[in-house]
Amino acid sequence: MYKDVVLPRVLEQVVNCKDELAQFYLMDCIIQVFPDEYHLQTLDVLLGAYPQLQPSVDIKTVLSQLMERLSNYAASSADVLPEFLQVEAFSKLSNAIGKVIEAQPDMPTVGVVTLYSSLLTFTLHVHPDRLDYADQVLGACVKKLSGKGKIEDNRATKQIVALLSAPLEKYNDIMIALKLSNYPRVIEYVDIRTTKVMATVIIQSIMKNGTRISTSEKVEALFELIKGLIKDSDGIPNDELDEDDFKEEQNSVSRLIQMLYNDDPEEMFKIIDTVRKHILTGGPKRLPFTVPPLVFSSLKLVRQLQGQEENPFGDDASTTPKKIFQLLNQTIETLSGVLAPELALQLYLQCAEAANDCELEPVAYEFFTQAYILYEEEISDSRAQITAIHLIIGTLQRMHVFGVENRDTLTHKATGYSAKLLKKPDQCRAVYACSHLFWVDDHDNMKDGERVLLCLKRALRIANAAQQMANAARGSTGSVMLFIEILNKYLYFFEKGNLQVTVAAIQGLIELIMNEMQSDTTTPDPAANAFLASTMRYIEFQKQKGGAVGEKYEAIKVSHAG
Repeated sequence: MYKDVVLPRVLEQVVNCKDELAQFYLMDCIIQVFPDEYHLQTLDVLLGAYPQLQPSVDIKTVLSQLMERLSNYAASSADVLPEFLQVEAFSKLSNAIGKVIEAQPDMPTVGVVTLYSSLLTFTLHVHPDRLDYADQVLGACVKKLSGKGKIEDNRATKQIVALLSAPLEKYNDIMIALKLSNYPRVIEYVDIRTTKVMATVIIQSIMKNGTRISTSEKVEALFELIKGLIKDSDGIPNDELDEDDFKEEQNSVSRLIQMLYNDDPEEMFKIIDTVRKHILTGGPKRLPFTVPPLVFSSLKLVRQLQGQEENPFGDDASTTPKKIFQLLNQTIETLSGVLAPELALQLYLQCAEAANDCELEPVAYEFFTQAYILYEEEISDSRAQITAIHLIIGTLQRMHVFGVENRDTLTHKATGYSAKLLKKPDQCRAVYACSHLFWVDDHDNMKDGERVLLCLKRALRIANAAQQMANAARGSTGSVMLFIEILNKYLYFFEKGNLQVTVAAIQGLIELIMNEMQSDTTTPDPAANAFLASTMRYIEFQKQKGGAVGEKYEAIKVSHAG
């Protein structure tokens, strides 16, 4: 009855009334009032009326509402899907949209995109398995957009984001979207701001669903899609972007780099190379965000190769730790050129440590050399120098791969840098830290008690000089904190069995500290008092242990500070 009597009569009235507002309202009523299955069975008749309406009627909204209702109907139950196939709903709607757009040549872009967005949502609900249909919709949209240039209209770009987000929301997998050949072609029509929004949506989808992207081809395709975040586009200077937004964008790219993974070292190396090629186009502001995750991803691969006892690919394997290190060296070099020397230095040291674990002495030495050059030529801020020198000492102390000559060269340099820091207390702390370079547990060939003692004595001299300078400048010698810190180093090496560190030396140092603390010129320092008290408690505790340790400590006389 609806098909043969009601609908034709109602549509006849609607078409004949010739009033655009009434036509829009009545068509909307028909769509909202009658049940979904009625619309499905009478699609031909309903769609046939659209071209007969007044040219000024907002057909895109009416059509979009119809498709939205049908999409929801399809999503409500799998049992109704055969009805859609039976009436060939997709091709009928697709044809109707084509005719409507042709009949209104001056339809704004937002209208065109809205229609295709609704059709795509419909397709994804009714034919989730037919990717060719989804691609067909995107292709038709691209065809209509071609020749219109970049889309700047805010409403239209929002609709494009909705159009491109639909497949991600449906499949929860960017890999499926990458199979749609027209997907990247749609992105080409939007302005830079929208490409960034879309890139962020894509990355968030990957994060949320933990999508695994495991081949260099897929990585290449993905990075083409998100290139809005990877590099500056022509004509848009970076300064326009809010600093926090920029950081957030780049942090999301960094997180993405960490998620690209393949168990096969050959393929993983290709992925790293592909990512590197893209991020190096990012310009000086982006590199400090994107280089570190790439470096750590590469070092993860080095560790993986190192874990396999013999190289499974033979000597001519294309992926070897050596080859990865060469790539890393070139990659980190880009950072020292973009005013991020501290970061580059940290990464060089990380690589040196990894090369050490792979027993690659020349490679580790080269990374250290690069770090030293940066320290000498690029790092001038005194706080940055302190951080850098402690990182250098800490890394060098863990190195076991160096022969005597190389180790001596690097150690000599590190102690030299320590003694040249600007402030005396900083010098003192760096110099006593260097003592660890001459005494490495578990490596008997790296234990040189005399040089340890030289470092500690040098630190004491610097601490003395610091007090004299304070006295000259302020009339008080300042705190004895540095002496207590050095005392703790003496105790450390004493306990480790360094025969050069004698009971007499420790005793002398304790007495020096006690005298200084009772001197009128010493500035009272509660922290130093607490540190000394706990150091003395430690000596007492070791005495009470008994055995070899207790015996060792027995000779140290502890006089408590008054």
